[in-house]
Amino acid sequence: MAFRGKEMMKKVLKKVGDKNLTPRAKESIEKWLPKNKVVMGRAKRGLFAGKHIQFGNSVSEDGGNRTRRTWKPNVQDKRLFSYILDRHIRIKVTTHALRCIDKAGGIDEYLLKTPYQKMDTEIGVLWKSKIEKLYEELGKKEVVFFSPEDEAKFEQGFKDLRLSEREARKEVRKIMHASMNKHKLIEVESKDGDEGAAKIEGEISLDSSKRLVPVSYVLAPDRLKVGDYISN
Repeated sequence: MAFRGKEMMKKVLKKVGDKNLTPRAKESIEKWLPKNKVVMGRAKRGLFAGKHIQFGNSVSEDGGNRTRRTWKPNVQDKRLFSYILDRHIRIKVTTHALRCIDKAGGIDEYLLKTPYQKMDTEIGVLWKSKIEKLYEELGKKEVVFFSPEDEAKFEQGFKDLRLSEREARKEVRKIMHASMNKHKLIEVESKDGDEGAAKIEGEISLDSSKRLVPVSYVLAPDRLKVGDYISN
């Protein structure tokens, strides 16, 4: 249920009756009822930014018949990047919460700026406490500032490293291309050798077929067996 305390009090008064309740009973009920929204179970497992289930009626166009219905928030499963954690956080958020996060400048800023009273979800309080601790530890560390000359040296060193990496990649690519070309040449030579050997075998077989004559064409077949060949 996602009702505020005032709405819940109105429902109680409708059911029981305003006249039947004494002032003390009203005060005790108002103290017992929560002032903020009662968070549903689904909202506790994500960042909903105050968006919950809404209840109402769907009215037909023809007869005006009313039927109870609900409006659920638009919940999306997103991966949001945290700079202090240096990784992505997978969390369920509403589209309204995404707009709030974009306006704040990121998930870290949104969790830090939102107070604990408005952070009505368990997972939101958990991530908020974690990020606050990490920022506190980061604030205790010493910060060293470099002179402009040192910064220029660092930038030049990074540029030299990038250039050396590019040159190394080019050399590796050249070596890879050379090895690939060698393999291709070897394959072509092997294919040419196989084709040459096949041609030679074919020529030999043709020559032998020309030189050999079947038994049926020989004048004296009595001396030879069937299937034997003789040369011209």
